[in-house]
Amino acid sequence: MVSRATQILNRIAWIIPVFLLGLAIHQGKSAYDLQSTLSQGELAEAEIIDVFSTDRVDVTYDYVHIRTELEDGTVIEKEELSLPHSLLPIIEDRETVEVRAQPGSAQEIVIAEVGATQSRIAAMNAGISFIGAIAVALGLFFWQRFLRREGDPSARGVSEPDPDHPARQAVRDG
Repeated sequence: MVSRATQILNRIAWIIPVFLLGLAIHQGKSAYDLQSTLSQGELAEAEIIDVFSTDRVDVTYDYVHIRTELEDGTVIEKEELSLPHSLLPIIEDRETVEVRAQPGSAQEIVIAEVGATQSRIAAMNAGISFIGAIAVALGLFFWQRFLRREGDPSARGVSEPDPDHPARQAVRDG
C-alpha cells in the first residue's frame, strides 16, 4: 500500500519533465529564430552603446545595448541583447559591430560574429533538456509502476535486526 503523501508527491514530480520539455521547446525556438535572422537578415553595422558584464561565476550571461540603422532608414535598438559570458570578450572593446537585422522577427538583431555560436548553444540546450525530460519521465514512470506492484518500501519495516548484516560483522570483529 502506498501512502497518500507518496501518491501526491509522485503526481507533483511530473512537473519536472513537463518543465524540461517546455525548456527544450523554448530553446529550440530560440535556436531557430537566431538561425533564421542569421540567414535571412540584412547585413548592417551597429553601434555598441553599453556593455553589461558581471564577474560572478553563477551568472553566466551578459548583455549589450546596441543600435543599428538599416539601409531603408529603419532604426532597431535593443537595450538588453543577451550574450553568453564566454562570448562577450569578442565584442567587449569595440564601438561598432557587424549584425544581421530582420525587423519584425522574433530575434530582430543577431551579432554576426557570435550568432552561429549562440544558435548552436541554444540547440544543444534544447537537446539536453529534451533528453532530461525523457529520462526523468521514464524514471518516474518506472518508480510509480514499482510502487503499484510492490508497494512503498519504506512502509515494510523491519521485524528484527539482521544478524548477518556487514555492519554487525564489523562491530563484532572490532
